Amino acid sequence: MKLSYIDHSNDFDFGKTSENYARFRDIYPESMYEKLIAMGIGKEGQQILDLGSGTAILPMNLYHTGASFTATDIAENQIAVGRALARQKGMERIAFKVCSAEATGFDDSAFDAVTAVQCFPYFDTDKAAAEIFRVLKKQGVFCKILMDWLPQEDAVIAEMIALVQKYNPAWNPEGFQEYDYHFPDWAKDRFVGEAVVSYDEALVFTKEAWLGRVLTCRGVGASLPPEMVREFEAEYRRILARYDEPLYLKHRIHIELYRSIK
Repeated sequence: MKLSYIDHSNDFDFGKTSENYARFRDIYPESMYEKLIAMGIGKEGQQILDLGSGTAILPMNLYHTGASFTATDIAENQIAVGRALARQKGMERIAFKVCSAEATGFDDSAFDAVTAVQCFPYFDTDKAAAEIFRVLKKQGVFCKILMDWLPQEDAVIAEMIALVQKYNPAWNPEGFQEYDYHFPDWAKDRFVGEAVVSYDEALVFTKEAWLGRVLTCRGVGASLPPEMVREFEAEYRRILARYDEPLYLKHRIHIELYRSIK
């Protein structure tokens, strides 16, 4: 994937990180899932489309609600690994499809809810919003979720970012500023805003889990050649040796809920 507004148009592909993604990216806190359920995401019999699903982390964590999920991603490796993991766990109510968020190929009004976790900035937002509006049922909901690390408040994260930029100067770790929410242009004439929730939480990692999470970063495993990833890993292991375990790393979770006007 190559986007003009991300990393100076450098290529990145999260499919390169799929094995590590499945092992190390299940990092969203329980509080986030509790808030989603309270917002009506995950009900018995609900049909939910998860865009940019990666290895289906959100569907697997909300599977216990009794909802049925369709996990989609543009990266074939992500879907293949997610499908295998769901089969292993016996999660038969998760379907999988390789497709873009802008052209899913699903029927009109097929889903009660659509979710997009950590991926909406990678979409053509207006085209994706039109597609979400099309596949949602009457009064269906779209939930957009982002989780950012907070380097301005956490020295471990700040040091990690500096190291990634040493190996990949084109990487642009945007998104760490305070949220100044305004109703987005892509939602106009399609959705009404129902809720905006933003809060901070320290996530707990072992050093190995944190290293694995960093290796799946867009600026590392998704874009660097394998030999540079190995060099990065070796150097970051030496840095992490200075810290005690576990690591408590500050993140911000930001959830926006929109309801279709049709």
